[in-house]
Amino acid sequence: MFDRFIESTAAAGIALHCAEISFHGKTVLKRCFSEDKCYPVYSATKSVTSAAVLMAQGEGRLDISDKLYKYLDKKYSDIVPDPFRALTFRDFMTMTSAPYPFRPQEVSSLIEEPNEADWLENILRLPVDYSDRGFHYSNIPAYLVSAACENAVGMPLAEYLRPRLFEPLGWGRPVYQTSPEGHFYGATGMELTVSQLARLGQLLMQEGSWHGEQLIPKELVREAATARVNTGKGGYGYFLWVNDNTFAISGKWGQRCVVCPEKELIVTYLSHQPERSGELADLAQRFIDEFQEV
Repeated sequence: MFDRFIESTAAAGIALHCAEISFHGKTVLKRCFSEDKCYPVYSATKSVTSAAVLMAQGEGRLDISDKLYKYLDKKYSDIVPDPFRALTFRDFMTMTSAPYPFRPQEVSSLIEEPNEADWLENILRLPVDYSDRGFHYSNIPAYLVSAACENAVGMPLAEYLRPRLFEPLGWGRPVYQTSPEGHFYGATGMELTVSQLARLGQLLMQEGSWHGEQLIPKELVREAATARVNTGKGGYGYFLWVNDNTFAISGKWGQRCVVCPEKELIVTYLSHQPERSGELADLAQRFIDEFQEV
């Protein structure tokens, strides 16, 4: 019965690198059609940033309701726009902070005399309609959250996450990207295997518990995996896509971990489908919706 997801992707002619299905906490199927290695997971990185913030809150280093600007480097104090000062970590983590361009790198073409070595400076100088608090998907909010979280914990975010997340989940030292200032990008740039991505989904399904250790406070995981805003295509939590019975860690071109806590079922896959990633996501959701335990 677990083969049905693989069969449906094959029938649709959609190629996968690898797929893995977990049920009741155990891997019940793993298929690799390309090399079983780390692949770019793009925006799935945002969910790693979310985990970092939740851990930092659990340690009392920040609160999601805190104003994010307070955790930025003091050298930016004079250029922080007044409307920006009202925005919390929660606003950025739900993509309801402002209608930003998609990438930090794009900002330099939108302002006068950009500083190519400082994404943060450019973003803070960008003229933005801060009164527009709708859902606007962008890499910029996750980058800002990551930079602020690094200051809150007092170290590079990858260094902070290594003993708290990377090592417990068996990730070793994953590839990640940093900004020109040296901050963990937080929005994209990581590379993971299908099993590594699946373990992050398993951790969240287990409400932050891993082999008897509470890595992330349970109540914060529940909050993160709850729809906080309507995107027009479903809900969005804290850098997690939320459906009626599932939540998902998602990269842009078909890198996805779909978690169904009710059925204790997780479907994870890595692919490179610029044109058909949405169709692939629908197949995974349909498999979960139609799954019946025998």
